[in-house]
Amino acid sequence: MAQSPPIQAVVIPVTPFQQNTSLVWDPATMKGAFVDPGGEIPRLLDAAEKAGVTIEKILLTHGHLDHAGAAAELRERLNAPIEGPHQDEDWLLESITEQGARFGLADARSVTPDRWLNDGDTVTVGGVSFDVVHCPGHTPGHVVFFQPDARFAFVGDVLFRGSIGRTDFPRGDFNALVSSIRDKLFPLGDDVRFLPGHGDLSTFGWERKTNPFVSDLAVGAA
Repeated sequence: MAQSPPIQAVVIPVTPFQQNTSLVWDPATMKGAFVDPGGEIPRLLDAAEKAGVTIEKILLTHGHLDHAGAAAELRERLNAPIEGPHQDEDWLLESITEQGARFGLADARSVTPDRWLNDGDTVTVGGVSFDVVHCPGHTPGHVVFFQPDARFAFVGDVLFRGSIGRTDFPRGDFNALVSSIRDKLFPLGDDVRFLPGHGDLSTFGWERKTNPFVSDLAVGAA
């Protein structure tokens, strides 16, 4: 008899940036979380209601407004704590209101998480645990959420199918980003599927083989 998956998820692209907000939940408890809620709160709440999921927390990979702009209001509406990212992201989270005004997202609000996360921490969604991997480079406090039993990771803007996160923003660091991907994410396993902050799913193995920035061939490791 096949085992039920340890997690279930629905991807909800939001804002003009088409950022992948995720509704993820434990099917055994129907307790869930929003990962990187950037905006369009009615759509997010409607997705949770349709899935029958009770939101118990909000998880943030990093502090750009398209990933965190709706976190403050959702916390107030749902009485759900915010966990993540790493504290090196405080300067970005404090500037979300300013970011929103600049990009025409007036509802985006600055926020301080209830819990900062460090490399090696764990977070829970229902009865399911995610490992926290600190992956600086795109931003200094970026984290990734990895579920080892599901072989799945929410990677935010660290890695994309066929590309990597931008490092031309303030405090971006190309070398740190490549190191985060090569030294922290790829060792989790070629079979690990990941959802990036924008665009389509991929696997670490596919990116290690083909990605023009961080593949074995690209870095001279082939």
